[in-house]
This record gives sequence, C-alpha cells and structure tokens, in this order.
Amino acid sequence: MTKLLVTDTTLRDAHQSLIATRMRTEHMLPICEKIDKVGYHSLEMFGGATFDSMMRFLDEDPWDRVEILRDTMPKTMFQMLLRASNVVGYRIYPDDVLEAFVNEAVKVGIDIFRIFDALNDIRNLETPMKFVKRAGGHVQASFCYTLSPFHSNDKFVEDAKKLHELEADSICIKDMAGLISPQNAFDLISKLKDEIDIPIQLHSHYTSGMASMAYLRGADAGVDVVDCAISSLSMATSQPAVESIVEGLKGTPRDTGLDLKLLSEIADYFRKIRSKYTQFEGSLKGVNPQVLVFQIPGGMLSNLDNQLREQGALDKYDEVLKEVPRVRADLGYPPLVTPSSQIVGTQATLNVITGERYKMIPHEVKQYIRGYYGRPPTAIDPEVKQKAIGDEEPIKDRPAALLEPELPAAQEALKGISHIPRDLVSYALFPQYALDFLKRKAQREARGETTLELELALIASILHMSSQTVGGIRASVMNGDRWGQAGVRSVHSSHSVSTSHGQWEKSSSVWASAGRKDAMRSRSQEVP
Repeated sequence: MTKLLVTDTTLRDAHQSLIATRMRTEHMLPICEKIDKVGYHSLEMFGGATFDSMMRFLDEDPWDRVEILRDTMPKTMFQMLLRASNVVGYRIYPDDVLEAFVNEAVKVGIDIFRIFDALNDIRNLETPMKFVKRAGGHVQASFCYTLSPFHSNDKFVEDAKKLHELEADSICIKDMAGLISPQNAFDLISKLKDEIDIPIQLHSHYTSGMASMAYLRGADAGVDVVDCAISSLSMATSQPAVESIVEGLKGTPRDTGLDLKLLSEIADYFRKIRSKYTQFEGSLKGVNPQVLVFQIPGGMLSNLDNQLREQGALDKYDEVLKEVPRVRADLGYPPLVTPSSQIVGTQATLNVITGERYKMIPHEVKQYIRGYYGRPPTAIDPEVKQKAIGDEEPIKDRPAALLEPELPAAQEALKGISHIPRDLVSYALFPQYALDFLKRKAQREARGETTLELELALIASILHMSSQTVGGIRASVMNGDRWGQAGVRSVHSSHSVSTSHGQWEKSSSVWASAGRKDAMRSRSQEVP
C-alpha cells in the first residue's frame, strides 16, 4: 500500500462545524504559506455554507477569497463542497445557475469538486458531474453515508459503481454525522476497492467519537485519502485531528510523511485565532453518542437547539430528538444532510411544539413530498403524503430540469450595480444577501474607498514579495490582473502539482504529473 493522503478541512468544514462559518479571510492569510508547505493532498476551503455566510455575516466576496488564497498557496490543490443541484444553497437551482457557478469556481482556482446529493439521487448528480468535467475540474462524486432499513454497504457500492460509470474521477464516502463504525469502514472500503478502480476518500465527523478509529481501519482497507482538520479546530462536530492520524500511522505502510513540527506551528496559530470566535462556539465540546441513536449530525443538533431556544421551548429538546427519526422514517429515510436535515428537523420541531403531528406542514416539506428535491430512498408514508399534498402526484422528472433559467433575471436585477458573471451567479443563488452586499461594495468603490478584498490582496502580495520563492516555487510579480488595475501588484505563480499516488495522475484527472492543465486558470500566468 502507498502512503495515506490527507485533505485538510480547516478553512471550510472545520470552522463551519465549530464556529458557525465565521472565520474571516484576514485570519487565514498569515498562515497560508506554512499550510502550503505541509504537502496536503488538497485543501477544502470553499462551498458548503461559506458562500452565503461570507456575504451575509462577513461582508466579504466568496469568489475573491478563493483567488486571494490561491495566490498565497500555489502548490496545494483547492477543493470545494458542491450540493449538486442545490449548488451552495438550500433549494434546487436551474441548470444555467449551476453551470455558471461551476465555470466561475474553476476560473478562480477550484480544482476538486466534491459533489453530493442529499437524497443520494443519482439523477441529481449526473448534470453537475457533466458540468465539472466540461469545465476541466476533478469530479469527486459522493454518496451520503447513513443508516436505515434501506441503506446498506451493498447499496452504497451499487451507487458508487453507477457514479464510476458516469466518469467520476474519485469517490467520497460522506459520513456527515460520524456514524460509520471502524469495522463498517473497513468492510465498505474493501468492497469498493474490489469493485471500482478509482481513488476512494473517507470524510467523517468526530461527533460520535469513532472517526479516528474508522480512518485507521479505512487505511487498513486501502482508502486513498481521509479528511482531517488541524487539531485546534478538530474533534467534536469537526473532523479528526490531522496530527493524531499522522502520528498514529507513523512507521506503517500508510505513513503520511507529513511533518508534525510544521503541523504543530499551524495548530498554535489557529488556537489563537479560534479564541476570537468564542461567541460562535457550539455547545458540544466533546463527543455525543446520541448521534448513534438519533443519527442527527452535529450541525443539525445546533440548529434544533437554536430553533427551540427562539421559540422558548428548549425544555422540549429531548422530545424533538426522539421525533426526528420518526419524521425521517415518514419521509422515506432521507440522509440527514443539507437541505434534508433542515426539512426533517423543522417538521419534527413543529410536530412537538404544536402538540399534533403534521398539524402544520411547511412549504419546504410539501415540496420535498412533491419530489422537488429528488427521489427519496424509499416511499413516503401515505398518510403523511395525503395530509401534505392530498391526491397530487409527485413529479417523476429530475427537479432542476423543470425550472426556467434564472440568470437573465439576475442580470436585470443587477443593472447599474454589476455585470460581472460571478456577481450574477451570487445574486441568482442568494438574491437578498448578494444584492445588499454588492450595493455596499459598489458604494465603497464609488467613494474611492479601499475595499477589504483589495487590502487582503495587498497583504497576500506582501507576504510573498518578502521572498521571490514561495515553498520552493519561483514567483513572478506582475501587473495587469483585476488587482493590478486597482494599483495592487499581484503575485502569480506556476501551479505545478505532483503526487506520488499513481491513481491521482490519470490523464482524465484535472492534474497530471507535469502540472495543472492550462484550462484550470482564467488568470494570466508567467513562469520564469
């Protein structure tokens, strides 16, 4: 077996899980050069809840973050989480919005797209996979790991084989609730390795306390990559600590080869940064074995806590926890991940607070039952269906195929504010948040004020101009890109990426041993 590769989630899933996705770009930049030296397989730093949170809470442009971090970390592949036709939002979007998002993400620097569908509906995965392929990205197709009478390792292997047939470049086991046991990880990965010949990645959360053990057993079975977070932003509802996995495999055939001293320096940095966000910390500090009983992901536990607190009904928390599995069964056992976790959690909360099951049924639940989120794993309870939509028949088609294009309306809404394609995508995804953000940004620019993005770009340039080499890669300082036009000199680096793991060097992948494909960058690059 070859060394185990590691994807670092610190800049996306870790802070999304632990501090409500509030980490600012300015707190990432100072440590980027060290992160780039680690030798991670990839860095997950975009997608999920980061997109709307940046505009809504941080007054930052999510597209600019990728470009700024890309310039400071030229050696490490960037990865994002794409919610299939939900894109980075909470509803199904039409194909024109999805395709435009993928194209813009590739342009700003995303290499690997981890694509999942909340219902494991293969129909919802096929189109985004096609768009990512067409744009030149690496397709990491995922299935959501969950437990129910209708989910099994054999079913997951069957789904993975279908995704392989759709030309996935790699497969991810997405265990969003931390449910996978060490033995089940070994068995599932062993079966996948017997059936498909593309890399397998394991993603889990520490909520139940089993994730590190599952990773080690997964390594025994031949898993290619695991997701970890730096120790100071790990555990609880986040991922296992990378340092623990590194040390645990040291001297074995799966030795990661990563430098524990360098990782410790990065951990020290983020320990100080985390202290700035204590107000956003969740209540779970250790592990919560309840997740194994109720199968509720950590983020969903936090949402339920907040919902009940707002309703003044926190005393009903335990009752709601017991109601969630019942609602999930009624709705056809969907995996509890965005957006299905919100749908199930809201209905369970209403059932308890109103004192009568399904007395109130939100619009989103009705749309789910109508089939507008996809096909549930199994049939919805007939009585619940009758209460929600009467004799109406659910749709049979792929939901996004029934939607009209939305980019023309976005273009009309942003007249006089912005005509930049990425801004149109932002508006199409989150109209109100994007409109407010883009208006503020346009007003700042009209007044000639220095924007946060320009300041961060300048910081990124200064960090690299202190040395003409970045992590052993010679950098070229040049003008002419979007920062240069505003008087900021930018650093553009060659993005040569190599890996010792042969399976990741297939010609069909985004990267090859000779370096990134030219199509991966819209920005000009000069290599001395």
